[in-house]
Amino acid sequence: MSRRTSSVIPGFGLTLGFTLTYLALIVLIPLGAMFLFSLQLSADQWWALLNNRQLQFSLKLSFGTALAAALLNGILGTIIAWVLVRYTFPGRRIIDAMVDMPFALPTAVAGIALTALYAPNGLIGSLFPFKIAYTPLGITLALVFVTLPFVVRTLQPVLADIPKEVEEAAACLGAKPLQVFRHILLPSLLPAWLTGFALAFARGVGEYGSVVFIAGNIPLKTEILPLLIVSKLDQYDYPSATAIGVIMLVVSFILLLLINILQRRIQPKI
Repeated sequence: MSRRTSSVIPGFGLTLGFTLTYLALIVLIPLGAMFLFSLQLSADQWWALLNNRQLQFSLKLSFGTALAAALLNGILGTIIAWVLVRYTFPGRRIIDAMVDMPFALPTAVAGIALTALYAPNGLIGSLFPFKIAYTPLGITLALVFVTLPFVVRTLQPVLADIPKEVEEAAACLGAKPLQVFRHILLPSLLPAWLTGFALAFARGVGEYGSVVFIAGNIPLKTEILPLLIVSKLDQYDYPSATAIGVIMLVVSFILLLLINILQRRIQPKI
């Protein structure tokens, strides 16, 4: 006689219904409304918007800096996660708590602090022979600050689950450090790394508060997409602002879908 396994939460039908309802109310309906509202623009207006030089530059700047920040955090975040998981040292818990500071700190406050430090006459910016604030480099710096926790917190539990004994056994069998990393650590870390990269990239594309101050918001130089949307709203051009949001949504969805497909392809088979 088969025993029926009990579930902590209600059955599939009820939980699926709740999931779809919640997803529709919070995500699908607002996004669908945004698509419908953007249809107020005619085909000629859409074509003119897509060929607008200011929009094209802001699109490249926002996605380019978000990609650069996500890649940089992919390297720095991996090192930080490795140190926090594999080593014990004084102040480790303090550093671990500081990783979450970008989540707790208002993004506008972070933007003001970074601008004050990295401005040409700032405490750190004055030490460099080139400008950091009010350039794409400053935008990337702000995005690195905001998105760092995504990579670190995604990699930490994966690193903690990899037993050190496996690495030690490989080393005893003659494997070099690079071979241990390539054949033992990398297959386990790569799916989680891609998840953290995707989260950091998605957050960076839509970031506004921490970037608006350090960017300088110079058209065709440091104007990001969210600021362009705000400027359209200030001009009461709601259809164009919504259309730019739709463009951001479509491009972001395609890129995240490609990352998700890549992640599934490299996921180790169990």
